[in-house]
Formats: sequence, structure tokens, C-alpha cells
Amino acid sequence: MIPQDLKYTEEHEWVKVLDDGVALVGITDFAQEQLGDIVFVELPEVGVSFKQHDLLGTVESVKTVSDMFTPVSGEVIEVNPILSEDNEGFAPEIINQDAYGQGWIAKIKMSDVSELENLLDAAAYKKITEEA
Repeated sequence: MIPQDLKYTEEHEWVKVLDDGVALVGITDFAQEQLGDIVFVELPEVGVSFKQHDLLGTVESVKTVSDMFTPVSGEVIEVNPILSEDNEGFAPEIINQDAYGQGWIAKIKMSDVSELENLLDAAAYKKITEEA
């Protein structure tokens, strides 16, 4: 199921707008299914700024390594501690289990909220996944 309250990219990232112009970013359920069992996530550094569509990091599965791109411009203000190797509870497989919830990747303080208009709604994203 594709959540209706999110925005999507053609590269299978999702965005949820939080309070104060902050975007929660992750990869879609479709993406994690295509990747298979996720074993590692290369996270962006907190404090680094990105432009829309810049390389944000990578997701490594037992099958392949896939690039993640930032759906919006802005500064990374937090990364998901569950995905960090530095965390005692390191568990990248949470993306396979809960891609739209606990499996989020980063929080980005958006520098241009209007970029959200360039993203896909749930219906347009569903069409892309059906054609894949």
C-alpha cells in the first residue's frame, strides 16, 4: 500500500512534511522489496546541505547497492539512529519491516518548500510502480 499523505520521487524516495519546514525522508516499500534484505545504509552527515536530487547516500542489500537521492533541498538535521553503525541497536533491516515508519532515513530542514510541487503524489507514484 502506498500512503496517500506522502510525496514521492521517480527514484523511489518518499517525503513526509513535518512541522517547521522539516521533511522526513526514506525509501519506499516498493524500493525495499526490489532490493531484498537490507544489510547496510550509508547515511548522510548531519549538518550537510543538499540540493534536490543530489546523492544522499546508499542502501546495500544482499543483492545490490542502490543510490538514494534527496527529494528536497536543505540541511540534514537528523539521521535515523537505528540505521547507524555507531548505534548499539543497529538494525538496517528495519527498512524492510517498516519503510514508511521506523525505517526513515533522514530529517531535512527544507530550504525551498516549493520543490514539493515537483514530486509525485501517491496516484502518480503507484502508476510508476505498476509499470516497473
